[in-house]
Amino acid sequence: MNKQIIITAAFFGVLAVIAGAFGAHALRSSLPPRGLEVWQTAVQYQFYHVFALLFLSTFTRFKNKLIVTTYYLFVLGIICFSGSLYLLSCRDLLGMPGLAALGPVTPLGGLLFIAGWITLALAAFRNK
Repeated sequence: MNKQIIITAAFFGVLAVIAGAFGAHALRSSLPPRGLEVWQTAVQYQFYHVFALLFLSTFTRFKNKLIVTTYYLFVLGIICFSGSLYLLSCRDLLGMPGLAALGPVTPLGGLLFIAGWITLALAAFRNK
């Protein structure tokens, strides 16, 4: 699991750097300030959870169900939270106002992040 967690973190880290650069350079003139703020929030939370995944990879007992659960909660949280924010910030640019229906996915991603942090704390507490 250690290798899988590190590879996943590296993948999401690369995507976060690309998304951050894309937002700073390509989207600056295309999105309103609020859209850029939303994009930046998505990048920030993605990076926070990339670092959390890297920390998670340091646990020695990778078959621990709590570690595996935390891994999936963080990954799904990145996809739901950051992914929905990326799409929501660009919905007008993409000509897809229907993407506003993704609004409820963002807090679901936030709940997944919270659950991930709770299971991480439980895993640390139980780790010997």
